[in-house]
Amino acid sequence: MQRYIPAIVTPPYDLDADLALALDLADAADEITRARFRATDLVVATKPDLTPVSEADRAAETALRDLLASARPHDGVVGEEHGEAEGTSGRRWILDPIDGTKSYVRGVPVWATLIALEAGGAMAVGVVSAPALGRRWWAAHGQGAYADGEPIRVSEVSAIEDAVVCFTSAPSFDTFGFGDRFRALCTRCWAARGWADFWGHVLVAEGSADVAVEPIMNLWDNAALQVIVEEAGGRFTDLAGAARSDGGNALTTNGRLHDAVLAVLAG
Repeated sequence: MQRYIPAIVTPPYDLDADLALALDLADAADEITRARFRATDLVVATKPDLTPVSEADRAAETALRDLLASARPHDGVVGEEHGEAEGTSGRRWILDPIDGTKSYVRGVPVWATLIALEAGGAMAVGVVSAPALGRRWWAAHGQGAYADGEPIRVSEVSAIEDAVVCFTSAPSFDTFGFGDRFRALCTRCWAARGWADFWGHVLVAEGSADVAVEPIMNLWDNAALQVIVEEAGGRFTDLAGAARSDGGNALTTNGRLHDAVLAVLAG
């Protein structure tokens, strides 16, 4: 296995170097996760919140943390599997080693590693790498969004009735008190599709879908997606309309539909 060793860059950092590092980190994660995907001896456990975690989740996050410790020793790191390590630079890397673990452990190819950098209190870099799909999306603040090296842009759909709406789990909307409003949105839209986890949001970023909505999302689920969607010309907020990654839920749209969708979800 090739070992990825990012170059150490001393402050002040620039976004080009940060993005290059994030892409190197994604390469390293892909090697680990792809090697264990559909492995018959994959070890899977259940976390206290009753969600699954695989050995590949933990191994990928450990590898990314080790690489960051060498390349950005003063930056903080927070990840889904190993918590938060505070830094001294005022910058923080946010890691989701496998977004879509339920798909991963069942052999469904819709999963990805999510890597984001928060600098100055804002999301500055985001990478979503889905090796089983053969796709990768990335963005840096002020530099646009890309999929597999090509620029991407959100759609121009301006009416809910013409929109494709994405979601992960329909029953979860009832669990978190959005059930009737979610169904009202799906009834009005042109098509509602359960394209799970990260995928619906990057489909919005590249203009294939128009809305992605989730009633429960964590910081590490959201951070990379926020940068990519915003740089593609869309909007990313929580369900109260605040442009944040740590709001506990998420709404992604092409921007034109955002206020109308928020109004439907508000009831």
